[in-house]
Amino acid sequence: MSDSVPGSDEGGAATRPVPHDLNGRLRLSIDGPLAVVTVNNPPHNLFDEDMWQAWFAAVDWLENNAPRALLIRAAGRVVSAGVDVRIFRDTPADQVERYWRRNLRIVQALERLPCPTVFAAHALTLTAAFEIALACDFIVAVGSARFGLVERRVAFTPAMGGTQRLAERAGVSRARELVMTGSLYRASTLADWGVVNALFEPATFADAARELALGLANGPTRAHAGTKQVIREYCRGGVVAADAVLPAVAHRVSGTADHHRAVAGFLAHGPDHSTEYLGR
Repeated sequence: MSDSVPGSDEGGAATRPVPHDLNGRLRLSIDGPLAVVTVNNPPHNLFDEDMWQAWFAAVDWLENNAPRALLIRAAGRVVSAGVDVRIFRDTPADQVERYWRRNLRIVQALERLPCPTVFAAHALTLTAAFEIALACDFIVAVGSARFGLVERRVAFTPAMGGTQRLAERAGVSRARELVMTGSLYRASTLADWGVVNALFEPATFADAARELALGLANGPTRAHAGTKQVIREYCRGGVVAADAVLPAVAHRVSGTADHHRAVAGFLAHGPDHSTEYLGR
């Protein structure tokens, strides 16, 4: 892994320092065209104030140094046991709205990234970690990994956007069920619901998740950004809103180097051409 990330702008690669260790809670590294964020706050990868600050630093760097894809994963036996419950006790009542409005910016920033994002869950993934996963384009997991929005156990409701993003993926009935019961659901069940995109075997999970993310990172980066914009508009306003932006998106993507190279490759070698995408 390197200390710089290839830029996807017309200027090509740029050297940008990577803040490797973020508050002792996250590690940020570069794997070719891929940025990797690793949650690393043993033993339970809890979301405490240092974890929030680490995520603010990570998304700030990612927004200013957009990679061609992002992989989020975790070290340890669990992905995360969720929010440190002491936060609920210690946050002053008059600061609660501001506190969660601030934290919600993390998932909103991840959704705005103009590149594919992949969340890899190898084990238990609760509350804030699950909500971050729901902000990503892809969630991959081992079949036995368990997910939950379990805030009902402290008479709370998910405050990192998980309820609405789960409803977006699985429908409002499933969102009500998962949040109101506070139950844990296996990844295999969430795959049936359309929440988890792919299930990988435990023995090869890390490699399979990386392979998927790298494949996306080596794809037509600007076209992927266009796809994400169209989907965002659809989620905001349905087909009419998506149709309204689509011609401009198509115009922008048609001017990219990757589009020109891919069209030339297709015409010369057919649909199985092996043109290398440059991310610009």
